[in-house]
Amino acid sequence: MRGPNRALSVHPRLALGLALVIASMLLLFTVPAQYFVAATFVSTSCMMAAAFANGAFRGRWKIPFKGIALGLATAAALYAIFALGAAAIDALHPFGITSASESSIYSLIASPSNPIYLQVAVLLFDSAGYESFFRGVLQNRLQARLGVVAPLAVALFDAGIHAVTLNPIWVGGTLVTDLVWGFTYYYGRGTGASFTSHFVWDIVIFVIRPVM
Repeated sequence: MRGPNRALSVHPRLALGLALVIASMLLLFTVPAQYFVAATFVSTSCMMAAAFANGAFRGRWKIPFKGIALGLATAAALYAIFALGAAAIDALHPFGITSASESSIYSLIASPSNPIYLQVAVLLFDSAGYESFFRGVLQNRLQARLGVVAPLAVALFDAGIHAVTLNPIWVGGTLVTDLVWGFTYYYGRGTGASFTSHFVWDIVIFVIRPVM
């Protein structure tokens, strides 16, 4: 069992993994839009490599029915939250923000220049990368010390990295999605539930019916 000291310690592999993931994400958020998909493959591959190096893929792979059901339920709830949020933003225009900021995010992937198979592939990598590292490694380690507060800590960390985009919709959206997937991981007892939620939400909101 992981004790409090181990939960707080930073192993060299974890430190290197964090540095690699953060650097790849900063690159992702600063490259020209036409390179965003390629940079996403690079960044999420870095996440999976860092997760593998830190033991996130050890043990038997299985996704229990309850985990799938929880993942589908939280994906639906998250889509509803974003739909309501987009409507509220268009109605209230807080700080001059409109849903156009949100549309620009979706267009990075859901673009006519990106065929459907490429969109699905990059969203699969996105879900696998983020869930294996941010939940399977970071949250897993923090839960030993912080318990149910760990999802908030990871969400704030990820949103902080996204702040480099200077897009408040993207930062706020990251905070909300990470909280939902963090609690899905916590109560679903593993990445099977959070990956299901993340991938289904990605497919619906980017490919099937974007919220614009």
